Amino acid sequence: MSSKGSVVLAYSGGLDTSCILVWLKEQGYDVIAYLANIGQKEDFEEARKKALKLGAKKVFIEDVSREFVEEFIWPAIQSSALYEDRYLLGTSLARPCIARKQVEIAQREGAKYVSHGATGKVRHLGRAGQREMRRGLCLCHGLSLSSLPPPDPRTPILWFLTALCSALQGNDQVRFELTCYSLAPQIKVIAPWRMPEFYNRFKGRSDLMEYAKQHGIPIPVTPKSPWSMDENLMHISYEAGILENPKNQAPPGLYTKTQDPAKAPNTPDILEIEFKKGVPVKVTNVKDGTTHQTSLELFMYLNEVAGKHGVGRIDIVENRFIGMKSRGIYETPAGTILYHAHLDIEAFTMDREVRKIKQGLGLKFAELVYTGFWHSPECEFVRHCIAKSQERVEGKVQVSVLKGQVYILGRESPLSLYNEELVSMNVQGDYEPIDATGFININSLRLKEYHRLQSKVTAK
Repeated sequence: MSSKGSVVLAYSGGLDTSCILVWLKEQGYDVIAYLANIGQKEDFEEARKKALKLGAKKVFIEDVSREFVEEFIWPAIQSSALYEDRYLLGTSLARPCIARKQVEIAQREGAKYVSHGATGKVRHLGRAGQREMRRGLCLCHGLSLSSLPPPDPRTPILWFLTALCSALQGNDQVRFELTCYSLAPQIKVIAPWRMPEFYNRFKGRSDLMEYAKQHGIPIPVTPKSPWSMDENLMHISYEAGILENPKNQAPPGLYTKTQDPAKAPNTPDILEIEFKKGVPVKVTNVKDGTTHQTSLELFMYLNEVAGKHGVGRIDIVENRFIGMKSRGIYETPAGTILYHAHLDIEAFTMDREVRKIKQGLGLKFAELVYTGFWHSPECEFVRHCIAKSQERVEGKVQVSVLKGQVYILGRESPLSLYNEELVSMNVQGDYEPIDATGFININSLRLKEYHRLQSKVTAK
């Protein structure tokens, strides 16, 4: 069979992407495996050997940790980005960083195709999930539950629904592909889990295991966690499996980046974090004098301290891009400390009206990042505006990290807008007390008129 050309596969070394690598070769592609080191715990050399053994033409292992911190995490810290008031966007920020490097490799190697193993959790759909989909089918088509075949992931109609649900609900495939198309408009994306010839052949994990045995693909011997995990330098997420029921509490052994706050040290770590233009440039542990100034080392140190004290855990139900709700559990240790510290120094140094506008931009930024539009013109515009707002966000913040919490202790800045004399109870300041009377009268005018007119309407 003549080659269809080269494809750069985002490869993890796991069962899914290993099977996809071999399957792509079966389809006639020359496969270039790409592994991104973005701070996750991974045996990269072992993954390299595995990919080559399975037939990859080349293997690229790219360390993108530093650019992830400086070009993706720092803008998120500047924006105080929170999706739906709680999620610090750890996975959402990593995807465009990973995909950008994948496109770079494709362009460098002259590959016309890129591929990924992102799904919408097809293989995590349990019997409870099947029951919900069966109910949905009945509601849509006026069927009775008894008219459907029993729950079985191999039942064609249910498998079709599972695949459809997968294709619609997966955020990551959107983030990966929007990045690829933005940076290389002519690139073609091969997404096996959306291709009938693939998902009709592999109807679940057991089919992948059988395929692996037939093709000599090493099968993981470690037991699979009853939930899905995704890790990078900023955070780790847990979802699906037994966590799909939002009533189920997280099992005690689930968390891996943070200590149980109840078992964390009883004495706090006091940290002094210095910011310039809204970006952390130095962290000092006041207790032992430890100092870090480079971006990656600073962030890793904050992960260590926050993890020790159980900081950064959340358990939420969020709205996916497509609109359905999803339960996720996240650990974001360093990101949580920096979120609170940055918020404090920003309030100390930024004009009130500018900050109101910037808060609105932060909400838009979080939405755009979550939905995969990092490389859109609107997101670029928002990032530029936020960066402009951060020009005076400079100073030091002291925080106490203890038992899952971050406490602000104090702050100082050469660019502070805080005037101690103006707010002092002991100093008169630059205005007379009587000036407040006119201020109150002017601001009460609208309220007086509103309620006067309301009284007339009520009297009628």
